[in-house]
Amino acid sequence: MKKSTAGIIAFAIIIIILIFGGVSFYESVWSFPGNFEFVKNFPSEDLPLGLIPLMVIALVGTGVFVTIKLGFPQLRYFWHGVKVTMGKYDDPNDEGDLNHFRALTTALSATVGIGNIAGVATAIYYGGPGALFWMWITAFFGTTLKYAEASLSLKYRDIDDNGRTEGGPMYTIEKGLGRNWRWLAVAFAAFAIICSFATGNAIQSFTVSDQVYSETVQLLGQTHFLTAKYTIWSGFELSVQQVINGVILSTVIGLVIIGGIRRIGQVTGFLAPIMAVVYVVSALLILLYHNSEIISSLGMIFSMAFSPPAEIAGVGGGMFLIILNTMLWGVKRGLYSNEAGQGSAAIAHSTAKTKYPIREGSVAMLGPFIDTLIICSLTGLVIIVTEAWHHTEFFVTRLDPNFTGELLNSSLLTSFAFKEGLSWFTNLGDKIVTVSVLLFAISTAISWSFYGDRSANYLFGKKAILPYKWFFLVFVFIGAIAELEAVWAFGDAALGFMTFPNLISIILLSTSLKVMTKKYFSEKHTEFRKK
Repeated sequence: MKKSTAGIIAFAIIIIILIFGGVSFYESVWSFPGNFEFVKNFPSEDLPLGLIPLMVIALVGTGVFVTIKLGFPQLRYFWHGVKVTMGKYDDPNDEGDLNHFRALTTALSATVGIGNIAGVATAIYYGGPGALFWMWITAFFGTTLKYAEASLSLKYRDIDDNGRTEGGPMYTIEKGLGRNWRWLAVAFAAFAIICSFATGNAIQSFTVSDQVYSETVQLLGQTHFLTAKYTIWSGFELSVQQVINGVILSTVIGLVIIGGIRRIGQVTGFLAPIMAVVYVVSALLILLYHNSEIISSLGMIFSMAFSPPAEIAGVGGGMFLIILNTMLWGVKRGLYSNEAGQGSAAIAHSTAKTKYPIREGSVAMLGPFIDTLIICSLTGLVIIVTEAWHHTEFFVTRLDPNFTGELLNSSLLTSFAFKEGLSWFTNLGDKIVTVSVLLFAISTAISWSFYGDRSANYLFGKKAILPYKWFFLVFVFIGAIAELEAVWAFGDAALGFMTFPNLISIILLSTSLKVMTKKYFSEKHTEFRKK
């Protein structure tokens, strides 16, 4: 069967499931198989291990397995990855499109952003401070998954007739496991396209639209014709401001990915790192000002990871369910933040100019470290030390049902934390988050359009790239006007579906990867010097 035919069948199945299963089906992806009665209470009601989602077992389990099998590469080869990223081994004559540093920053442009701002806040909103610990765990073992998927993607990449690279887990699966596994490669590519519409797109535009709407409400109030919500159908309200947000975002991103106006992409690519520095410095200033609360906040993160407070009215299923909820939100948002094990960043890393796959794998390990262990940690600590986390469903449900403050989720919670945290210095703390969200979202969407069009190219050839880009822009608009729960549920499901084929290939090729790793580090590697 042709890849294009298989791709059409895969999309037809996905659409049918969406039509008949709805959002509830996608929400069940992260609860399967515990959503079945005969499984969830296994082995007993007191210890319902059946409630642990298969996604969590697969993601963390694969990370642990590969980490042990490869001998903890995230610890042993971390410094080597730093040196490679610094360009010490760059040979401009090697095949590839980007040097190691550019390949890493391209991958980071798709991950550093909404996940660091809105994703952490959402994890704390539903899972409490303890969720941050599970984000760290996901990131630690995720560094090995990044190492594995990036190394394998570079080893099995193709070079087209124009000398451009074509790589990613779909090529790893087909070439590494053989043509009998092409169905799995097709599945990954199909899910990657769906994921680009949700995770890399709709969630980005939703967060920007939500943040801009909030800022507009502060200026004009909720009764102005721009901000007033109109009921479109039961359970769905929409404002003129959201529609305007969607049109503007679609236009800006469309000018880059369809119009070919690279200057906008270059500008956002230049401004986003600067904004990341401003964001990080702002977070450090807040933590410096609240330095006396940092130790207690860290203690709270660790204690609530394993012993979060029960609901005021009691919890059915006991403490196990509470811990599971916290762990689940941490793992989900950890995966969304750094995309480790998902396979998307491997597409970017496969473009690196090198003949050594392991060399680029060591660079890829830096991604989760920068993204989750540093930036997400700063966001989470700011939310906790400023007590902004009191404005969460977790706090009200489990600690203080009499709390009268406004509940804040997603980027609005982070925005509030920065505003409170920087109030001693400036009253523009929330504006820093707003600008960060805007720039990060646009750069992330542009990067994800690349991941999606590479997947579309793999399935259907170059003729499919332009139609894909138009569909991509439609989802930019949809995300800007959609509801929070629906957007995140669809995005989380897309992450899950995309991750499984990639994890399977990593496990099956782990022995080959171990041999590659041993061979590479047994050789002496000298720094490249121009003649």
